[in-house]
Amino acid sequence: MGAPLGFKTFATGDVLTAADTNGYLMQGVWVFADAAARTAAVTSPQEGNYSYLKSDDKTYYYNGSAWTALGGGKVLQVVNAIYGTETSTASSTYADTGLTATITPSLSTSKVLALVTMPFYKDISNTNGEFKLIRTSTTIATLSNIAYNGAATGLDIGTVSINYLDSPATTSATTYKVQFCSQANSSRVIINRAGGQTNQSSMTLMEIGA
Repeated sequence: MGAPLGFKTFATGDVLTAADTNGYLMQGVWVFADAAARTAAVTSPQEGNYSYLKSDDKTYYYNGSAWTALGGGKVLQVVNAIYGTETSTASSTYADTGLTATITPSLSTSKVLALVTMPFYKDISNTNGEFKLIRTSTTIATLSNIAYNGAATGLDIGTVSINYLDSPATTSATTYKVQFCSQANSSRVIINRAGGQTNQSSMTLMEIGA
């Protein structure tokens, strides 16, 4: 396939060469059943070529090194998880809060926007909460020194939020979770409790097209 040459107005009597045909007339959007069919037909794609795949109903352009789907920045899917169990720890060793969600990106180039909100309560004594957002087994975001004070009474904090734009680079099922710990290693930090009432934590995962 030839590289796109742009637009040309032909006059009566002009000779239509092979280069003209490949560079001007053959540069529409090529339709294929799937990526394998496209690869078999277009062995030497050129920057600026366009194709449409029936397998995923998407239009792609060739950027000089790879076929890239149009429509970057769009939300491709949303996953939401709710966790309502009161959970506490008095240890400085990180433990699971219980809040977790799994998403399977449709493209390896997609990003995942993780939005986490957790009601948070700090028990008596000098301590503070620390939180980690984890993708599978990798820590991707950390919140430290949340609500440290010297009070000898409990402290209702309200909510703790984590917003993180991740690049998992996979099309496999990917699990995100939140862990927490008590920095002082002696007094509790608690999620899903505020003023003695049990509340809910939430995690929303959004796949964002590249």
